Amino acid sequence: MNSYPAPALARVEEMAGAAAADPARAISFQGAPGCNGHRAALEYDPACLPLACFSFEDAIDAVREGRAGRAIIPIENSQHGRVADIHFLLPESGLFIIGEHFVPITYALMARGDGPFSAAYSHPQALGQTRVYLRDRGIVPMAYADTAGAAAYVAEMGDPAACAVAPPIAAQLYDLKILDSEIEDAADNTTRFVVLSRSPLDPATLAGRRTMTTFVFEVKNIPAALYKAMGGFATNGVNMTKLESYQKGASFAATTFYADIVGAPGDPAVDRAIEELAFHSKELRILGTYPQERARG
Repeated sequence: MNSYPAPALARVEEMAGAAAADPARAISFQGAPGCNGHRAALEYDPACLPLACFSFEDAIDAVREGRAGRAIIPIENSQHGRVADIHFLLPESGLFIIGEHFVPITYALMARGDGPFSAAYSHPQALGQTRVYLRDRGIVPMAYADTAGAAAYVAEMGDPAACAVAPPIAAQLYDLKILDSEIEDAADNTTRFVVLSRSPLDPATLAGRRTMTTFVFEVKNIPAALYKAMGGFATNGVNMTKLESYQKGASFAATTFYADIVGAPGDPAVDRAIEELAFHSKELRILGTYPQERARG
């Protein structure tokens, strides 16, 4: 908590106190108050108690330790790809995905003064999503732990040559001027968040609803193993909307895959596809089945 800039710290402490009184309603998120995770939590459940956490690990630990009933974590952005570290953190967290939420992302340039600015502080994802805007104005991107925290840092620092790239609400929270709005490089910039809980949803309770299932797997180290493992989804007509690989450990000998499919265990086609995947895999772990917020395909 002490890693937050002073302007954000009082708000973080206020959130922590409210969550401690009713942890079941709390949704933890990474970042300072005013970040997109804060906004995502309130959009997903307007009655929740948002709980600010400095890192993704802290937000996950809040759920594991019972200080929050759920966490909401960004997993991918339409312009900048997957969020770093999330694919490593999710399988090791022991938590389950119980929902998803899509947030249209918009950023503002904010500061104490009117510029010109030499440096803009923000989360690396936000800097990547405003890369063209900053480059065209000769503003050097400076990575910070989160977007709203960067706004609080600029407010605390008081440097007239420094600005922040953050959601507009952060300017209100930290008494900064908005110098320019909607500075994201793409108008359709969207981040997908997933909601995590200690207990999974029972797929049977989702009958009649459009669902997603997320899992990670490691195929056997034999020729064409991935090709064979994927065949069951094609032959059974199961739509795989996402497949990403990442290295497990430092040996570069084991590749883990992260996947999203449309459907749920209990559907015969899904069950057959997962059974074939398991046959060709050394490890398979389902991270959750949950309602689909946005149609795929």
